[in-house]
Amino acid sequence: MTRKKNGFWAFWFSLLPGAGEMYMGFMKQGVSIMGVFWLLIFLAAILNMGPVLFILPILWCYSFFNVHNIRGMPDEEFYALEDDYAFHLDKFLPLERWSRRQNTIAAAVLIFLGASMLWQYMVGYLEWLLPSPFYWMLMDDVPQMIIGVFLICGGLMLIRGKKRELDQIEDKGQEGI
Repeated sequence: MTRKKNGFWAFWFSLLPGAGEMYMGFMKQGVSIMGVFWLLIFLAAILNMGPVLFILPILWCYSFFNVHNIRGMPDEEFYALEDDYAFHLDKFLPLERWSRRQNTIAAAVLIFLGASMLWQYMVGYLEWLLPSPFYWMLMDDVPQMIIGVFLICGGLMLIRGKKRELDQIEDKGQEGI
C-alpha cells in the first residue's frame, strides 16, 4: 500500500520528471514518464532533431504538477489511487493482444532505429570518400528527409486505417437496413 510522503522530498524529487511519482510510490507512472522524457532526449540527440525537444517542458510541467496534485489529495482519494502507466501506455500497447500488424510496426521502428545508428557510425567513413560540399549536404539533409518521409507514411497509414474502419461501420449499417 502506498502512503503519503514528506512534502519536502516530494518537491525535490518532482524536479526530475518521473522521480516524484516514484518517490510517492507510483512506480509504473514514474517509470513511464521518466522513460518518455529520456527517450525524447535520446531521439533528439541521435537523429539530430532538436525540434522534438519542445515536448520536454510540457512533459516536465505535467510531471511536476502531477506529483503535487497527488500529494495534495485527501487521504481517502490518495489511498484509492491505483498505480497505472502514465498516458495509459498499456491501452496503446496491449501486449496480450499483440497482432501481426503491430509486430510489423515494431519491426519497422527497430529497423529504422538500427539504420539511424548505422548512419551515425558510417558518417566518419563517408567524410574521407566524398567531396566536402556533398558530404555536408548528405549529413544535414538526408536524415531529416528520411524521417520526414517516415512520418508522412505513418500518418497516411493512420488515415487509411481510420477510413477502412469507417467504411466497415458504414457497410454494417447499410446491411441492417
